[in-house]
Amino acid sequence: MATEVRAATPERVVLAAPIALNLNHRATAFGGSVAAQAILAGWALVHVRLEDEGIQARTVIQKSTVSYLAPIRDDFEARAGVVDPRSWRRFRRSLARWGRGRVRVGVDVWSGALLVARLAGDYVALLGADD
Repeated sequence: MATEVRAATPERVVLAAPIALNLNHRATAFGGSVAAQAILAGWALVHVRLEDEGIQARTVIQKSTVSYLAPIRDDFEARAGVVDPRSWRRFRRSLARWGRGRVRVGVDVWSGALLVARLAGDYVALLGADD
């Protein structure tokens, strides 16, 4: 997939992928590649943010839904932004109390100036879990 990390901060993760290595039989982006990039961007946002807060946890995707809005004919980026502050606080409280928390992350996928896909992903973090 040739993922390139363009940004990875507690506020924003941007992952880029070249169309040439992610093509389907219609010469557009393979849906599985688009979904994988978006899932990874959301996972990285949760991971980097927890790490920034000094929390070592194993983070996994629990559930995701991808909406494909337009065919992707060029390179694309998966962009994960700041999680809703109230959701993040609930997530952190649950993680502290139960050793496990779940948070929803939205990821937009762009090709140039065109929004081409959206992911809603539920990520679970586990404290003290074996890798």
